[in-house]
Amino acid sequence: MRAMVLEKPGSPLVPRELPRPEPDRNQVLLRVRACGVCRTDLHVCDGELPEPKLPLVPGHEIVGVVEKLGADVHDFAPGQRLGVPWLGHTCGECPWCRTDRENLCDRARFTGYQIDGGYAEFAVADARYCFPLPENFDDVHAAPLLCAGLIGYRAYRLAGDAPRLGLYGFGVSAHILAQLATAQGRRVFAFTRDGDDEGQEFARRLGAVWAGGSSQAPPEPLDAALIFAPVGALVPVALDAVIKGGVVVCAGIHMSDIPAFPYRLLWEERRVCSVANLTRRDGAGFLAALRDAPVRTSARAYPLAQANAALDDFRRGRIEGAAVLVP
Repeated sequence: MRAMVLEKPGSPLVPRELPRPEPDRNQVLLRVRACGVCRTDLHVCDGELPEPKLPLVPGHEIVGVVEKLGADVHDFAPGQRLGVPWLGHTCGECPWCRTDRENLCDRARFTGYQIDGGYAEFAVADARYCFPLPENFDDVHAAPLLCAGLIGYRAYRLAGDAPRLGLYGFGVSAHILAQLATAQGRRVFAFTRDGDDEGQEFARRLGAVWAGGSSQAPPEPLDAALIFAPVGALVPVALDAVIKGGVVVCAGIHMSDIPAFPYRLLWEERRVCSVANLTRRDGAGFLAALRDAPVRTSARAYPLAQANAALDDFRRGRIEGAAVLVP
């Protein structure tokens, strides 16, 4: 099968012909129809996440059709379309797994990082971490739901019922969550790079009541803020924007160091928390929410062989919405 392979962090992906993988007893073999390009892929390829499996097929926003089932897989059928997210395997035995917090599993393994992912024609995946996808999303537009959507939704849940929601970093996750939050009656305030007029207009088109640069104060206090940009300096900025008792959720797997800030920003029961991976409950909840909300993803398709161009366009902010590879 054709695949784009990371042989050394910091180097471009290289095209390779690899043997088609075979599923074990608890896996499914998928013919990949689309795979989203995620910021976490950049962190893996650029060497910001340590010790990836090498050589590695990146990609963890996989949309595929079942080609073959492992002997112990009975919930899916050949030909069924499934999505595969970042969390690719858990032990099922540790205290976290036993309390429905498998996102914190001590022996978790991750798609496109420790498990070969979807920058290929075929992929195998743990059947426990495959999700049937909504029929109203085609393959390309479904792919961003598998990480940008799911991780964004977990961050959104941690914000509670905040009626005024700030989104720092208006990328793929934020463009999905802005639509969901607006459909659920919340007021969205979008923060982009300073001077990014196109990004701010994009946010307003998706329902934001206000959009501005990340150095700007919102026109009214926020009840909660979600930080999708991997910029630690935004944490004190967001804390300064939320009300007493407000929460700031850091939604990325990687973030630059958070600078020192005065205690007054944290006082009055403001909270800072992080998001780690996702649970199956997040997946079920998010995909169910999409049935009732008019959410659409913005995506640009690239041939598989142009994976390096897609990563570079994503890195440099040349894409409105998501980049998606199509074998």
